[in-house]
Amino acid sequence: MANHQILNAEGLPKYKKHDRPRNEAVAVAKYIRVQPMKVRIMARNIIGQPIGQAINTLTFSPNKSAQVLLKVLNSAVANASSSNRSLVGDIDKLVVYRVYVDGGPTLKRWHPRSQGRANAILKRTSHITVVVKEA
Repeated sequence: MANHQILNAEGLPKYKKHDRPRNEAVAVAKYIRVQPMKVRIMARNIIGQPIGQAINTLTFSPNKSAQVLLKVLNSAVANASSSNRSLVGDIDKLVVYRVYVDGGPTLKRWHPRSQGRANAILKRTSHITVVVKEA
């Protein structure tokens, strides 16, 4: 049976947990109570940046999504430095390689309106994955 690569939406290979290259480190946060669209706006700002610059960008941004992304980014950097299978030598050479923001389950709430009607309120959640790579 041939070993075919599965590609994600950006055309990059999609790895399973233990097949990831050794110069990459990953951190995942699931069921975060922030809308995916708002997190994607901040994610686009940090892709391709060195770690120090990305942390500065997220630290001084007032958005809730920036604070969530900062936590996941710090976790990915910690994973890169402490993982026993990682070959990342210097943390200062790390770059934000990819940020995936997927929608999680939506909490559905109802708001009463006039004449017995109800409006839906959708409280969206996000699954955030940050991949850092040695440049």
